[in-house]
Amino acid sequence: MASIKLKGDTSGELTISAPAVAGTNTLTLPASTGTLAITADAYTDSDALSLLNASGSAPVYAVRAWVNFNGTGTVAIRQSGNVSSITDDGVGLYTVNFATDMVDADYAALGLTTGWSVTDTSRHLVINGDKTDGVALKTTSAIRVHTGQTGSSGETDMAEMNVVIVR
Repeated sequence: MASIKLKGDTSGELTISAPAVAGTNTLTLPASTGTLAITADAYTDSDALSLLNASGSAPVYAVRAWVNFNGTGTVAIRQSGNVSSITDDGVGLYTVNFATDMVDADYAALGLTTGWSVTDTSRHLVINGDKTDGVALKTTSAIRVHTGQTGSSGETDMAEMNVVIVR
């Protein structure tokens, strides 16, 4: 990969060195003299947060965590953002653990699973709940997910689980 090197000295001279690669690498400068402004200011994460959490009549809120994981056999994360691990709490029971804690537990959690037909209304996905042991888990560091089938023995492992956290 070619690169451009800028070198300065104490006299204020700036030297631009061409890449050491043959080809048609061209740097075109304007014909007039100008000033190159260099500043110590840098783009920060807080700048991005300010943009994403814009005020106004319809503010934008960011996804704080998301995960796509295999919920059958050995539970495994396929892809994720801000999720450190998935805990297999038993058949159809999972805990999604966040890499960085939420500021509070007042976030919205959305879930989607695949593996059954949309006409099969006996199956369900529950976020922040557990029908079998009564444990509800929604904390700053994790959230409980339950999948099951109404009218059967209860819990069902699913091949694809998706959870999204928005705040």
